[in-house]
Amino acid sequence: MARILISEFMDEPAVARLAQDHAVYYDAALVDDPAELRRLAADVDALIVRNRTQVRGDLLAAMTRCKVIGRLGVGLDNIDVEACAARGIAVIPATGANARSVAEYVIAAALLLLRGVYQSTGEVVAGHWPRGALSNGREARGRSFGIVGFGSIGRLTADLARAVGMRVLAFDEAIGLDTAAYRDAGVEPATLDVLVSTADVVSIHVPLTASTRGLFDAARIAAMKRGGVLVNTARGGIIDEAAVAAALKSGHLGGAALDVFEVEPLGSSNAFSGCPNLLLTPHIAGVSVDSNTRVSSLIADKVAEALR
Repeated sequence: MARILISEFMDEPAVARLAQDHAVYYDAALVDDPAELRRLAADVDALIVRNRTQVRGDLLAAMTRCKVIGRLGVGLDNIDVEACAARGIAVIPATGANARSVAEYVIAAALLLLRGVYQSTGEVVAGHWPRGALSNGREARGRSFGIVGFGSIGRLTADLARAVGMRVLAFDEAIGLDTAAYRDAGVEPATLDVLVSTADVVSIHVPLTASTRGLFDAARIAAMKRGGVLVNTARGGIIDEAAVAAALKSGHLGGAALDVFEVEPLGSSNAFSGCPNLLLTPHIAGVSVDSNTRVSSLIADKVAEALR
């Protein structure tokens, strides 16, 4: 019987399934108690985390008997993958299991920001009637949707964008512009510069790496189409948050939806106060009742398999 530690929230039936064959310690708040997390991690065969648990440094050093780390999600920037490999620890992400949740979030946010009418509830309740001011919204059909990063989430997002009548362009530095993946998905390959300057909506779907950190800096945001919408559900360090805020306030950006941030939670001195046409959510694009069930079930199965 192996010992499994779960430091962030996981679907209860998946936890129960693991507990049938293994000794499971589950505490969704454990991520906020680093000392206790380190103490418990020293005696486990498997650790299951989301994105907040930083599996590196002192925590990783304490995990002397760990064989596998299950990641309830796909991004691995909170895990020192190379150090894990050196220790013989397998790292298993939930690849593909939350793609639908992220893709639906992106399309919903893009449609909301293009139309620009869904934040008038307070005014209407108060007896105001801002019909004229809100009559300049844009329809999605016929407009262009740019996808930066054409992995599983990017491809599903492309399908949904095409379903509402948008022309889809995509860029991925890992694959050539002549690859069949673009053609098979019905999208147009483009360089990053062409995509950014052409698309009415730009959605980011790349991991945070040395080459993508700061990818959307002030210059690249300035190169976006005036009135364009920017959606980031990938990682916060990919964009310059102050530059996004400035572009919203100046009117250069027509809207932005950000689910991820350089520092999470946001500090009180963040750049976003007073920004128009802005949607902020707390890193939940990939988390829904449905995706949590899929992600948790997949990781439970994969971790159990790795421990056999």
